[in-house]
Amino acid sequence: MALYRYLALDAAGREQKGSFDADNARAARALLRERGLTLVSLDEVSARGGGAGRRLPSAELLLLTQQLSTLLAAGLPLERALQAVAEQSERGETRLLVGALRADIVEGKSLAQAMGAQPQVFFPLYLSLVRAGEQSGHLAEVMARLAEYLERRHALTQKVTLALAYPAVVTVVAVLVVAGLMSYVVPQVVGVFAQTKQTLPLITRLLIAASDFTRHWGWLVALALVAAGFAWRQAMRGTAFRRAVHVRLLALPVIGRLMRAVNTARMASTLAILAGSGVPLLSALETAGGLVTLLPMREALEAAAAKVREGVPLSRSLATGRQFPPVLIQLIASGEQSGKLPAMLERAALQQQAEVERRLAAFTALLEPLLILVMGGVVLAIVMAIMLPIIDMNQMVR
Repeated sequence: MALYRYLALDAAGREQKGSFDADNARAARALLRERGLTLVSLDEVSARGGGAGRRLPSAELLLLTQQLSTLLAAGLPLERALQAVAEQSERGETRLLVGALRADIVEGKSLAQAMGAQPQVFFPLYLSLVRAGEQSGHLAEVMARLAEYLERRHALTQKVTLALAYPAVVTVVAVLVVAGLMSYVVPQVVGVFAQTKQTLPLITRLLIAASDFTRHWGWLVALALVAAGFAWRQAMRGTAFRRAVHVRLLALPVIGRLMRAVNTARMASTLAILAGSGVPLLSALETAGGLVTLLPMREALEAAAAKVREGVPLSRSLATGRQFPPVLIQLIASGEQSGKLPAMLERAALQQQAEVERRLAAFTALLEPLLILVMGGVVLAIVMAIMLPIIDMNQMVR
């Protein structure tokens, strides 16, 4: 079986397009003729190409996982469940993706093997869980856990994005407004002051100098900022430089704690779902390490995995690196002693997610008024620089 994508015309001359499985191209053409369609183009879509391997948005991957979990829990065979998901999907990319998976399943591959052929869509954690679910015979339960994990991660990402979006938009708009004032409004007002030939206040002279600099050298500053951004991006590819930056970020009082909490929540939730699905702890630690973005924390997790391989408990191994919160260490130690490590990891993940939300609220509560004060101060300085000479002119006339 192979997946074919077609473009055809119906009896009324309207375009019809879609995809379906067929043994070969001849069978695909025959099926279209049976439907009363006139074929325009027919392309075979492989599992690695034809749009099937493009990355899906996180929300679309979450929806796909939820639908597949529900259908498998209802007792449908995997091949029929994939067919139903493909028919239900409204996105062409998702239909092609699920169709390619179904074609591989019909050929005798496992779901993990079919998904492994598309690494841009299914990340290592996803593949590890699906593989564990197939080996244990509890694929439906594992997919339900995976859907819950993806939903929680998607919600956390949205909260972080929304929390940072407002300050970013305010900053960009304020910078553009100030640049417009300095480039167009201030020069016109300065022309009026120049005709009076009076001694201008210091703040006005500074504003005129800043306006002249913006008009004559603003393009050079913008070019320098672009060059600096490109140089920063290149430097961040180096491990030593990136580690030094991450160490300084973690040392910051507010941002550092927030970033540590985000990475800890991601690591704990990953370990919880992997350990709860029967994945060996060492494999779970390796997969979780790939999701930790801060190098000091990732290296501490890798060092902990090496100690666990030697027989040291996970709680003591993580405590040695001093990169993870004590609450996480204590919960893991409690789970190891009681034999309920997945449950304790799940509790730790929920606690860290609550910590992220609390720190996000504190960060935005601190940042928003600070931005208003800074931008208000800049606007006040511009207004004073313009109004003081006008007041002096009125006093001279009197």
